[in-house]
Parts: sequence; structure tokens; C-alpha cells
Amino acid sequence: MNFSNLITGNIGLIHLIFSIVALITGTLVLVKKKGSKTHKKTGYVYAISMVGLIITAFMLYNLFGKFGIFHWLAVVSTLTLAGGILPILSKKPADGYMTLHWNFMYWSVMGLYAAFVSETIVRIPQVVVENNIPNHVFYSMTGIGTGVVMFVALIIFFIKKKHWQQFEKGEHSASKPSLK
Repeated sequence: MNFSNLITGNIGLIHLIFSIVALITGTLVLVKKKGSKTHKKTGYVYAISMVGLIITAFMLYNLFGKFGIFHWLAVVSTLTLAGGILPILSKKPADGYMTLHWNFMYWSVMGLYAAFVSETIVRIPQVVVENNIPNHVFYSMTGIGTGVVMFVALIIFFIKKKHWQQFEKGEHSASKPSLK
């Protein structure tokens, strides 16, 4: 098996390392107790790794040779990350900054999961070429995979949203993780 399309140069390797760190820390932030020192430290590692991941994403042009759909999704990722970090750093708005933080950070991590699925699928073009699979089938697989991740994320979001709102109001049990 040829892995030459998995890592494409130094930028691709750095991008891969940032993505692994972000996937691990993003998952930990979602499932661990909120507000603890560990949560905060892990969250900062997640944010820093996402910044590196986003920067390197804008440096990769292997798939299309120009600014493409994944670059636009990196713009969305930048916005969700900023939307999650800025309220927690500024503590504004005073009556809802935690909700903004949780909502945006949740979607930041879910977007990362969707990107993982998409990236995994786009790394199999050799299989597509060797088996004469039409491009529209390949792109449909990518879209369906991403859509499934985001649909499941949406269901979990609506299930957990009430818990997060109770947490912000102080009506929570501090020992309960948010996704369990």
C-alpha cells in the first residue's frame, strides 16, 4: 500500500500532528468535568493545536491545487474556535459567556470530527482511481460521511444543551461530565 498521499511534505506532517493533538484534547474537553484546572489546561492545548491546524490547513493545496472547500471549512473552523475562546477570555456577555463558550467549542470539536472523516475519505483517491469510481461518488461519500457526523453531533447537542444551561445557572452536579 502506498502512503504517499497520507502525508504530503513537512506542512502535511505538522498538520497531521496538530490534528491528532486536537482530536485527543478536544475529546477530553468534551467528556471530562467542566471548569476544572485539567479542563482549562486541556482546553488551551486544544485551542493552540487548532490554531496550528488551521494555519497549516491554509498552506495545503494538494487536493485541488487552489483554494477549495476544505479551506472554506477552515474559515468556519476559525470562526467557531474564536466564538468559543473569546467569550471565555473576556467573560462577556456577563449573563451568557459560558453558553457561548460551550456552544462554539462543542461545534469546533464536532467540526474537527467531521474534518477527520472527510480527510480520511479524501486520502483514498488511489482506490477511487484504481477502481474507476466516478468523482461524484467519491465526493458524495465525503459529503455523506461529514453529514452523518454533524447530524449525530446535532442530536447530542440538543440532548445536552439543557444540561449545559443548568450548569451555567449553577444547577449542576460538578462531578457529572457533559457527554456521559
